[in-house]
Amino acid sequence: MERLTRAELQARNRARVLAAAREEFAERGFRDAKVDAIADRAGLTRGAVYSNFPGKRALYFSVLADLAEREAAVATVDGAVSGAGTAREALAAFARAWVARLPLATEGPARLGMDLMPEVLADQRVRRPFAQLMKLNAIVLGLALEGLCGPGRRLVRVAETALTTLYGASQMADAAPGFSEPFDVVAACAALADLDLGDRWDAPHLPFVPRARPGDGPWSPPPAVDALGGGPAPLARDGVVAVLGLHRLGAVEEAVRATPPAGEVTVVLVTGDPGELGPLARLTLAELRFCLRRALPAPAWPRLRVVHDEEGAVAAAAGVTAVSDGTEAAVRVRSGRVVARADGYGACHAAASAEP
Repeated sequence: MERLTRAELQARNRARVLAAAREEFAERGFRDAKVDAIADRAGLTRGAVYSNFPGKRALYFSVLADLAEREAAVATVDGAVSGAGTAREALAAFARAWVARLPLATEGPARLGMDLMPEVLADQRVRRPFAQLMKLNAIVLGLALEGLCGPGRRLVRVAETALTTLYGASQMADAAPGFSEPFDVVAACAALADLDLGDRWDAPHLPFVPRARPGDGPWSPPPAVDALGGGPAPLARDGVVAVLGLHRLGAVEEAVRATPPAGEVTVVLVTGDPGELGPLARLTLAELRFCLRRALPAPAWPRLRVVHDEEGAVAAAAGVTAVSDGTEAAVRVRSGRVVARADGYGACHAAASAEP
């Protein structure tokens, strides 16, 4: 028998732990699940579980993220099932994809995700990143809707309201199965496209916007995966690469709005807690990707890429060697070279608006 390398053994054990944890969480729920029981199911020691995951909640987030990414990958292969031509049609298709995944009962496998929101609510260290992840999702969805409406209308608030409605529907499906009518939820989300919420975008009024520093260095990023598209991230293209911690994701829109139309924007997500918050980020982006694939054809998606950088490799290539949830840094790339860079609050706007 061929002997496994250390990396192969670790990957195999991690997969065994995830499979065992999925069974344990599905049967007993998060609160009643036991790490010792998960270890027994996996045929491993308790120490082997903790060598792969820092805690039970991190393991729970990882299980949900793994399932969501598998589901999103299938949606990517299948392609969009709706060629939405208007924002109203797109919101309806997005909502249909969302409600189709809601549990119809609170027993068995359907209960697997029921403890997600209680765990988010239980800890401020999780709530703040989750709020910013929701902001990122709303920006991505809003930009996609704007692409169907033409220039001049911002739809990020509409997207925020739609996501609020859909997350509320998820909570009610868990707490009171059968209470809400899914078709009503879809109709309500579609109607949001016609509302004027006074949504306007102005250049950010920041107390201090750092000036981008000129640069003239090679841009040699490592291979990375686009969490939205599902394929390789085109990091070598001209545009802006923004390295953002999970407390600063709202700055994404500053980069997108200030980048010239031909430029690409890539958001590199970093965190000071990759073991627990990394899987939470993967989960929320995978859920968005699944529903977007069901609502919009790929050409209608915004010129925005998102990369999970839990190891910090892409950030290091951009010159950011130490990351935290408060990180904000950005580089402007042209013809394979970094031509401008900025760090700190307002860096996304500074790099994106720097003179080419």
